[in-house]
Amino acid sequence: MKTVSDWQDYKIIATSEGMKLERWKDVVLLRPDPQVIWKGEDLSSRHGIHAVYNRSEKGGGGWQIRKDFPPEWTVSYRDLKFKVKPMGFKHTGLFPEQAVNWNAMREMIEDAKRDVKVLNLFAYTGGASVACAKSGAFVTHVDAAKGMVERAGENARLSGISSGIRYIVDDCAKFVAREIRRGSKYDAVIMDPPSYGRGPNGETWKIEDNIFPFVSECAKLLSDKPLFFLINSYTTGLQPEVIKNILKLNLKGFGGEVEAYEVGIPTEEGINLPCGCSGMWKGKN
Repeated sequence: MKTVSDWQDYKIIATSEGMKLERWKDVVLLRPDPQVIWKGEDLSSRHGIHAVYNRSEKGGGGWQIRKDFPPEWTVSYRDLKFKVKPMGFKHTGLFPEQAVNWNAMREMIEDAKRDVKVLNLFAYTGGASVACAKSGAFVTHVDAAKGMVERAGENARLSGISSGIRYIVDDCAKFVAREIRRGSKYDAVIMDPPSYGRGPNGETWKIEDNIFPFVSECAKLLSDKPLFFLINSYTTGLQPEVIKNILKLNLKGFGGEVEAYEVGIPTEEGINLPCGCSGMWKGKN
C-alpha cells in the first residue's frame, strides 16, 4: 500500500463500525466507509463533531449538522489548495489519498524537462489536474458534470494557476473518440472512472464492461514519448493486479513498466485505511 503522511489540513482521527472520523482543517466530519468492518467505540458520541453523514435505508442519505461551520472552506496540501464542502453521497469534493499519485506525477513531469500534455478523464474537481498544472504541464480536464468542472477551475485559481488547464464538459468516451479523429496526442493520461455512470445525454458506463476497451482507445492518444498512464479505481472487487493487467495488455507496444497498488491514509490510531487502488504505467523519459 502507498500512503502519504504529510497532510497538515486533513487527518483521519479514528475508525469504527463502518465510519471514519476526519478533520478537514478546522471542521470535523463523521462519514461512512465500507472498508471499516472492525468494531470499537461509537464515534458518533464524540464531542466536537460538526456534521455526520447518515445513510438511509432507502439508499443515499444526508448530512446531520451538529455545529456551525462554513458552507465551504479551503484545505492545503503542500503548495496546492482545494475548496471542500459536505456534498451528496457523503463526499467532500476531494480524495486526500490521491496525494500519493499527485506527488509521483509531479516528479515525472518536472524531471521530463520538456513540455508535457496531460489528459485527465473523469476528472472530478481537479485534484490531479491542479497538481500536474502546478508542475508545468498543460492539462485537458474532462468531466461530464458541469458543476465539478467549475469547481476544478476554482481549485486551480486557489492554487495560483491562471492558465495551463483546458476545461471540457463532455462524456469522456465521446471526447476521446473525437480526439482520436483529430489526431491529438498526449504525453500522459489519467483516469478515475466510476463503477457506473451516465453521461449528459444518457450514455452509460459500467466499469467491468468498458474499462478495457476504453484504455485501448486512450492508448491511441499517446505521443511518441509518453510519460505515464494512471488508472484509479474505487470499485470494490477490482484488484490492483486487474488494473496492472489492463495497462500491460494495452500498452505493451510502448515498453516501460507497470506497477499497481492500494492507496490509503494513515490514521491517528496507527493503522492504514485502504482507499481504493491505482495502476501506473511509466514510460522512459
